[in-house]
Amino acid sequence: MIILDGKKTSNDIKDEIAKEVDVLLLNGGKKPHLAAILVGDNGASETYVSAKVKACNRVGFNSTLIRLPENVSEEQLIEEISVINQNDDIDGLIVQLPLPNHIDEKKIVNTIEVNKDVDGFHPMNIGNMTLNLPSFIPATPAGIIELLDRYSIDTVGKSCVVIGRSHIVGLPISILMSRNNYPGNSTVTLVHSRSKNIKDICRNADILIVALGKANFVTSDMVKEGVCVIDVGITRIPSDTTKSGWRLVGDVDFQQVSKKSSYITPVPGGVGPMTIAMLLKNTLLASKSKI
Repeated sequence: MIILDGKKTSNDIKDEIAKEVDVLLLNGGKKPHLAAILVGDNGASETYVSAKVKACNRVGFNSTLIRLPENVSEEQLIEEISVINQNDDIDGLIVQLPLPNHIDEKKIVNTIEVNKDVDGFHPMNIGNMTLNLPSFIPATPAGIIELLDRYSIDTVGKSCVVIGRSHIVGLPISILMSRNNYPGNSTVTLVHSRSKNIKDICRNADILIVALGKANFVTSDMVKEGVCVIDVGITRIPSDTTKSGWRLVGDVDFQQVSKKSSYITPVPGGVGPMTIAMLLKNTLLASKSKI
């Protein structure tokens, strides 16, 4: 069993990006600039955004963090986005999700300039990705593809089962794994809450990608020997062994499933770090597209 080390791989990618930034500056270019909008004081969102700002500093990007109160109106948020859309110095913009219930997330995503949508959530980016045209690929699916590529995992003709159909992970990765590319060319099955015989479907998977958000959902009796497991989930559960009183687990029972796996991502330290690395890669791409 081989651990797919997202932390190490993401650090390798950050080093590569930092070198590209150095070359850009030597050639008279400017530093890539990522802006993030954070609404409210959600603890998880605060942690994610702080990690993104820290990553920008590491690779030599400029970063701007705009904090807005929980009760900000949808109109005010759209105005902030419009200002950034028109700012030529800013290459990429992310609006940290989730947003408060009174704000329409789809409307907000559609407001972001397509060429600055480094999260890859805009319908035009999703459409171009589906057609295998140049686009910003959503960061988490892009991170999964990058892991498979860098570990040279065979995907051609393999049975790939994706659990979860979110617009952020499940749907995009199902499209990417079926495209006529490497990694890709897999036979993809997408299962969800209404699917029947999920265990039987999962047992046939050569590659199992789980993005459900339910702790330890996948157990050892759901996978076959030699499966490659990509665990996207991350959930806090109570723990008596940590100072915080909780620990992080994925959607996969790692202790048991890893015994049957050829490759598996840990939680934490698997897909999570890759998401941030690919966000930086998209921002660099956005910056270079202006040259």
